Amino acid sequence: MMDSPTLQLPDEALHALLENLPAAAYVCDADGLITYFNRRAVQLWGREPKLNDTVDRFCSSFKLLSIDGSSMPHDECWMALPLRNDKEYNGVEIVIERPDGSRWTALAHATPFHDEAGRVAGAVNLLLDITEQRQAARVMADARAYAESIVDSVREPLLVLDGELRVKSASRSFYRVFGVTPQETGNRLVYELGNRQWDIPALRKLLTEILSQNTMFNDYEVEHTFPTIGHRTMLLNARRLYREENQTELILLAIEDITFEKEAEKRAYELMIQLKDADRRKDQFLATLAHELRGPLAPLRNMLEIMQRAKDDGHLFQQARDTMERQLRQLVRLVDDLIDVGRITRDKIELRKERIELASVIQQSVEACRPLAECANLQVSATLPPEPIYLYVDPVRLAQVFSNILNNACKYTEPGGRISLVAERQGSDVAVTVKDTGLGIPPDKLDSVFEMFTQIDRTLECSHGGLGIGLTLAKRLVEMHDGTISAHSEGPGAGSEFVVRLPILIGTPKAETPKPTAEPTAPPRRILVVDDYTDAASSLALLLKITGNETHIANDGLEAVEAAEKFRPDVVLLDIGLPKLNGYDACRRIREQPWGQNMVIVALTGWGQEEDRRRSKDAGFDGHLIKPVDYAALMKVLASRSKGGYKTAHFEKKTEHLGGEQGSEK
Repeated sequence: MMDSPTLQLPDEALHALLENLPAAAYVCDADGLITYFNRRAVQLWGREPKLNDTVDRFCSSFKLLSIDGSSMPHDECWMALPLRNDKEYNGVEIVIERPDGSRWTALAHATPFHDEAGRVAGAVNLLLDITEQRQAARVMADARAYAESIVDSVREPLLVLDGELRVKSASRSFYRVFGVTPQETGNRLVYELGNRQWDIPALRKLLTEILSQNTMFNDYEVEHTFPTIGHRTMLLNARRLYREENQTELILLAIEDITFEKEAEKRAYELMIQLKDADRRKDQFLATLAHELRGPLAPLRNMLEIMQRAKDDGHLFQQARDTMERQLRQLVRLVDDLIDVGRITRDKIELRKERIELASVIQQSVEACRPLAECANLQVSATLPPEPIYLYVDPVRLAQVFSNILNNACKYTEPGGRISLVAERQGSDVAVTVKDTGLGIPPDKLDSVFEMFTQIDRTLECSHGGLGIGLTLAKRLVEMHDGTISAHSEGPGAGSEFVVRLPILIGTPKAETPKPTAEPTAPPRRILVVDDYTDAASSLALLLKITGNETHIANDGLEAVEAAEKFRPDVVLLDIGLPKLNGYDACRRIREQPWGQNMVIVALTGWGQEEDRRRSKDAGFDGHLIKPVDYAALMKVLASRSKGGYKTAHFEKKTEHLGGEQGSEK
């Protein structure tokens, strides 16, 4: 670099000052000739200016990219403006491109100076390089924009607070989730947001600890009820950001709304408790079922031994027979109750309503429970209104309702107790109240006595028998008749009271002449009995044989088809679940043969659901009876049908019950 030109300066100190300035300095005279430049000017421009060059010519050798504002026009050299305007320019930001293509940003200061006469004698131009500062500012601006875009785009609500806990910014999800607007949050204390909805004690505690400790908090669970959006459970995550002097600059507060997750956890826990309770009740039910089934089996086995040893003792033989009949009825009742529960929970029970007098159903129910009451030494009384009351109900199902309630009272009443049934008219309804002096019902059990498999006391000392489904059936059946049933008790030891309300049939019914019924008889037939349970097949065949029929037995599906071809029976009583070939396929094979077209084929099975009946009909069966079939019902079917007659009548809606109550399912 060449030496600086000689210039008359006020003193050497001013010269030293100009030479060591961080800004580029240029001095020109009144004609615009450059008379001085310092070392910094050479560094910034990349070359030395020529003395006695005009500032206009000097400026034209560089490309001016931008000028801050309009105070310095692009088409004029900014270094010459003080000479022409006699005006000082301060802090004008310019961007210049050097000959090598590099750019720099400077703050320009141009000041004119005057001679003794006050005329403009020249100008001093200072250019301060702020390129790095502007680049840093752009980096900071980009970083701020990047940070703001992150804050704005996060899925979870996020607040950015300053050291005084005022909101600097918030994510869009915060506004959406908590129902506030940016106008309500800007520079507001966090506790004042949303009309002080965020003045939450747990949040105050968290932020106080954040400000007082050099730490961060993760998954701080807070519950709060907001007036606008209701109860919320939130996880708060907070972190401090510091300045160099260790002062809090920002606090990031992330808010995760876990309300639905907590509710789902609660529902899952409640479901787990329900499943555990259902599993416990299932185990109790299976244990009770095993106990109840073994109860009748024990006397049945004992009576068989007695009958083997009774020999000619007719009285002992008859006593054993009566006992076996009672126990068999108990077994059938247990199975019927189980089947009814399955039907009623699937809405498969069809009521067969007719006009009946209430007294007849009540008398039937009282008589049905009398043997149980007599065994327990209980007094049972029934009080009916003086005038007859008529209902439009299914008499069989209504009798089942009152029988279940009376049997329940018998089980839970100590020997010597009393059971009363009182029926009275109340407006357009009749109320039937069954009251006992038994064990009573604890207050916490009143709401659950009608639930499935519920028994009030399950201790061994207080085992009362039954499966705990009688009252459930009673409640469902009453509701199907548009009635209500309720339970009342003053507590343990105070007895129980059940009230059934049913609508009365308004109007006087026509007197109906009862039709005489006769024991059905059937002509002798050739009957093929097919069952893989050998004792069931042989016992039924023997029973049919001693009543005048010719019988043959088969124990699987293939054997049934072969026997049907050889024996050519009039009637085939065919089980469904058979080895080698199931009953459906066996029936189809028989129907395929010319000799099997006119055979009467009746399903005699333990499968009695609606789907089972449909499948048997599709397979070609003429009828569908449920085990254990009542012999009188079987005789009725055999007596009322001729060859081929089943196909036209059995599956009609008005077909009689086959096999007792099991046949009523639709």
